[in-house]
Amino acid sequence: MKFKSTLAAVAAIAFSLTLASCGGSEKPSSTSSSSNSNGLIRVAFVAGITSDPFFRAMRLGAEEEAAKLGIDLIWTGSPTEYSPESQVPFVDAVLADQVDALILVPTDPDSLQVSVDKAIAQGVPVITVDTTVTDQSGLTAHITGDNIQGGALAAKTLAEQIGDEGEVFIISGSPTATTDSMRAQGFEEELAANYPGIKVVGTEYALSQPAKATSAVNTAMLNYPDLKGIFAINGTSGTGAVAALQGASNPGQIALIGYDAYANQVADLDNGVFTALIAQDPSQEARLALQDAKAAVTGEGKDKIERTVVIPNIVMTKANLADTRKYQYAE
Repeated sequence: MKFKSTLAAVAAIAFSLTLASCGGSEKPSSTSSSSNSNGLIRVAFVAGITSDPFFRAMRLGAEEEAAKLGIDLIWTGSPTEYSPESQVPFVDAVLADQVDALILVPTDPDSLQVSVDKAIAQGVPVITVDTTVTDQSGLTAHITGDNIQGGALAAKTLAEQIGDEGEVFIISGSPTATTDSMRAQGFEEELAANYPGIKVVGTEYALSQPAKATSAVNTAMLNYPDLKGIFAINGTSGTGAVAALQGASNPGQIALIGYDAYANQVADLDNGVFTALIAQDPSQEARLALQDAKAAVTGEGKDKIERTVVIPNIVMTKANLADTRKYQYAE
């Protein structure tokens, strides 16, 4: 990716200024100074990309839970790019600021392993949320949606919608994010096991950039004029896929299964552009992570921490929207 080193440097400077001044669009939701003078537990929550509605919904849950538990929450992360290069400086900054616990959404399981190991070596409990790292042995907990189950749900739903046969395309977010890879795994395994008439003709990666997803879907539709379905593995990929289908001459002929339930995605589902959405509960993931962080730091309830929590997903369709709209991500 171009300009990675520049982006990382900019991210580090931006975060340092944020901590110093509490200004800017990515202001940490912290009410105490780095000296921890008010006695609250200081928990840093480093998101994957803070501008994404999935993480905005996660932030709301985190802030509400932090207020309930008496935690001084530092919410931070890159607003522009989902990548280890942009994320690592934010992790380094909060560790240098001597936080009591770290909640992390690793953008790459290997690249962020070093950051996790560094935190653990400093005696800082680490909880990963949504995605995780390669070696989870030192983690306090990992909390995520059931991504393999979600991918399988997407495959079953798509198969029903296209009559169990035809060519389908996957537009993903990242080739290394554990959530994306597990969703693809669940999708492809379900198709291979139960739907031999469906062929995955390709997978492309949008790197949380809707424009990249639009370009990839447009190319897929040109290369495969009989394309029957698309699985958009994350929200920004879904946004780009919608733009491509809306610009196509035959948008109603291609089924589109999305992952996540942004407000605009639910509206597009209601309007018939998405044919189904696989919804998660990012707010609940954040709440559980804050509870574990407090238990790990104070020792109260530490023995009750579940090392791995996997939250099931649900399928939203236009037909069941009256019952499932409650899963739309709050912003």
